Amino acid sequence: MAEIGKGVTAGKLAINVQKRLTRAQEKVLQKLGKADETRDAVFEEMVANFNKQMAEGTKLQKDLKAYVTAVKTLHDASRRLQDCLADMYEPDWFGKEEMDALAEDTDTLWLDYHQNITDKSLNCMDTYLTHFPEIKARIAKRDRKMVDFDSARHHFASLQKGKKKDEAKIAKAEEDLGRAQKIFEELNVELQDELPSLWDSRVGVYVNTFQSLAGHQEKFHREMSKLSQNLNDIMTKLEEQRQLKKGGTASAKTGDGGKSDEANHSESASSAPKVVLRPGPPPSRPPPRPTASPDQRQQHDANTGATTATTEQSAVTNGSDGELPPGFLYKVKAIHEYAATDGDELELNTGDVVLVLAFDNPEEQDDGWLMGLKESHWVQNKDISAKGVFPENFTQKV
Repeated sequence: MAEIGKGVTAGKLAINVQKRLTRAQEKVLQKLGKADETRDAVFEEMVANFNKQMAEGTKLQKDLKAYVTAVKTLHDASRRLQDCLADMYEPDWFGKEEMDALAEDTDTLWLDYHQNITDKSLNCMDTYLTHFPEIKARIAKRDRKMVDFDSARHHFASLQKGKKKDEAKIAKAEEDLGRAQKIFEELNVELQDELPSLWDSRVGVYVNTFQSLAGHQEKFHREMSKLSQNLNDIMTKLEEQRQLKKGGTASAKTGDGGKSDEANHSESASSAPKVVLRPGPPPSRPPPRPTASPDQRQQHDANTGATTATTEQSAVTNGSDGELPPGFLYKVKAIHEYAATDGDELELNTGDVVLVLAFDNPEEQDDGWLMGLKESHWVQNKDISAKGVFPENFTQKV
């Protein structure tokens, strides 16, 4: 049995080798123009479309995989940021529980987004492309069977034209021709039905893939926008509480032992080396405040009067300044540069001397901001039209 099996295998191998030789000879004759070739322009166009469709689908699949990988990378980066914030966030700070819940919701949102685009877009493309290898193999088989058909057709024709006709050989050649023609035509008809349908299906595949992707993107960014707004609100509230605590601490230091700010400053200057600190960001400028009540106006006027009296005394002492602009209070020196971000703001360079002026309407003054005019401009032009507001923490009194 083993010998028979080997014999059968050898026989099939010999047949396959003979087929390859026959096809090779046929192709050479066709290329040399010594044998005509079966051509189907419509089918060739279908094959060209198929190859284009397969290449486009493969590229889209590759790019979708890269996109999904990028989403996962962003998710990992987002998780590390949330973990970092959670580690730094003190337990007694505002919104600690809300921060923990927000981090969990953010992680869940990323997970859902990644899973949805994988299931609904990437897997759709994977399924779509599974049909192509099998059809590509059938197209190649159809091409081989077409060469076999041409070869059988030419062989049969040559026997019929021969001077010495061998009816047995002619009959055998005719039978081989019929078999080759049947196999070729069956494959040809099947592919002519399938290839146009496959070509048309690409539209639906692209629509479903990108429609699903766009829908999940829109949902993800909408939900992430809400979480981002919540995070911003928590940070804003935390900063507000810090400023309130800072203000309370400053008030307590001012009233300690009945000492003035100048006295405290003198004591600290004599006991410790001077430390120059970088200023924080300029304070935000809130919208105009409502008109103060009469009692508030009286209190404000009293405070302003005291400040003005002190300033006037300082101005009299420093008689070398010559003529000063109306509303002059005191001088400050810029210790850091400040780039103006609005038309009513004053640009500062380190070392600029600024004449601080009183606001025409005290209610327009924002916390942490002063009105002023550069001394160099006043000396040269005696004009206050160039005055503007600037952050107080970027300057120091001189």
